[in-house]
Amino acid sequence: MDDTAEDWENVMWSDETKVELFGINSTRRVWRKTNTELHPKNTIPTVKHGGGNIMLWGCFSAKGTGRLIRVKDRMNGAMYREILSQNLLPSVRTLKMRRGWVFQHDNDPKHTARATKEWLRKKHLKVLEWPSQSPDLNPIENLWRELKVRVARRQPQNITALEKICMEEWAKIPATVCANLVKTYSKRLTSVIANKGYVTKY
Repeated sequence: MDDTAEDWENVMWSDETKVELFGINSTRRVWRKTNTELHPKNTIPTVKHGGGNIMLWGCFSAKGTGRLIRVKDRMNGAMYREILSQNLLPSVRTLKMRRGWVFQHDNDPKHTARATKEWLRKKHLKVLEWPSQSPDLNPIENLWRELKVRVARRQPQNITALEKICMEEWAKIPATVCANLVKTYSKRLTSVIANKGYVTKY
């Protein structure tokens, strides 16, 4: 709680998320004449489990969005370290993070595995201490919501289009959105503590 806003600006936030093909706000309406409901042209095929989904890993700081990548296989510790190696450090360089920047990830077992901790130590990366079960504390959750709303507006019709649109919309998220999320972080922290870890309005 003693950290200043400037400290939070030097954090690289990260997380994984699942994006459904027919997710947020993707109800599709059909206009039809009376008594023509069952005509094939007027029906919408139902899709089990939302028509598929993709898993993404991404990161951001107060300066803007970092890299976003699709995780195609079930992620394990080795794959996670590969993702960090290929995407975290380039994101830090692109966003021109100050010296002494801090990396945030949650307490997923892949993140806290001994080999991952060792990798982070060898790279001399500072890691933000993170409480267990605290998604409300991570401002990237708001960014994921922003991304999913933007993607749903474009109504991708297949997984290939979903991935492409996710990448395009992530790149379009203004740096000001990222900066504002980080700016409100102290309030978020206070709110979570006040609610003893329960869901907050953020």
